[in-house]
Formats: sequence, C-alpha cells, structure tokens
Amino acid sequence: MIVLGIDPGLVRTGYGAIEAGARGEAQRVVEAGIVAPDGRRTLEQRLAQLFDGVRDVLLAVSPDVVVVEELYTVYRNPQTAILMGHARGVCCLAAGQAGVPLHHLGHSAVKRALVGHGGAKKEQIARMVVALLHLKAVPEPNDVTDALALALAYANVHRHEERLRSIDDVLTDHGYARGERRREGARRGRGPLL
Repeated sequence: MIVLGIDPGLVRTGYGAIEAGARGEAQRVVEAGIVAPDGRRTLEQRLAQLFDGVRDVLLAVSPDVVVVEELYTVYRNPQTAILMGHARGVCCLAAGQAGVPLHHLGHSAVKRALVGHGGAKKEQIARMVVALLHLKAVPEPNDVTDALALALAYANVHRHEERLRSIDDVLTDHGYARGERRREGARRGRGPLL
C-alpha cells in the first residue's frame, strides 16, 4: 500500500509517499518533497499552482490513500488559519478529483501513533521518522518530515485496525464474536469473556 501524506501550506506544502507493508515489513520512502507556489502571485494563482503541484504528485506516485493534516482548533493568527484552510481544501480537491481515498489526522493523533503520546515534541517525531524509514538524516524542510510522519501514522493505525479485524474474523469463525459472547456471559451471570 502506498500512503501519501500531505502537510498543507500556502507558502510551502510538504508531501511524503511511503510504501507500507501489511504485516510489519520495513516501510520505505517512495517520494518526498515540497510544492511551493510563487509568493509574488495572487491568492488564486498560488492556489492554482498548489493544485497543479499536488495533482502532479498524485499522478507520479499513484497512492492508495492520501492523508492530510487537520487544522488546529486554535491559531494565534486567524489569517494563518484561513490561508491554511485554503491550502488544505485545494489538497483535498486534488485527491478527490484523482479518485484517491482521503483521510484526515490531527497532529496529536500523529504523535500518539508514532511516539505513544500526544504531547511529543517535533524533534521526537523527526527521530521516529528517521528510524522507521531507515533514513540517514531528518528530511528537510520540516514540511517534508511532517508529511512523512502523517503517512507513517496512517500506515501504523491502518495496520493495527487490520489486525483487529483479523482477530474478530477468527473469533467469529469459532463462535466467539465479541459482542455476542459478552451478552451470553452476562445472561449466564458471568462477566464478559473477551
């Protein structure tokens, strides 16, 4: 599965595509970089350049899924939030027009998926990106590192959900569907079995 992470921004949008193995195989970088619209252009021209750049990446990488970072709920500068919203919308549009499934992850979910807690520092995330992708150095600029972190977090969460579905399938095949066994155990006066 190829996962494309996008860290949207109007000045610079980072992207990072990884190939994620289904059973915990090593993950590798397929492609990573930035899309940087010309800051001297008007807003609509920069958005068009961003769209074209993201579309080109989608065509080059052919990802199975795109993951875009959610906007924070609080910004010190509301103008920044508005511009980020524009950039994020363009990235979502490009994925939608390409017919690629789109998922959203908040920055704290990325931190939990990679480090184990939502309060992790950027440096900790960067070190995990380097370790998990077997890189020699932290990717530059940090927008690329953030995009790769998004892709890794999605791949880790997706792999975990697949394992849970597999366990549920085995339990169901053996007559131990979790919800049914809980109800059955409760009817007999025992607590849940699973």
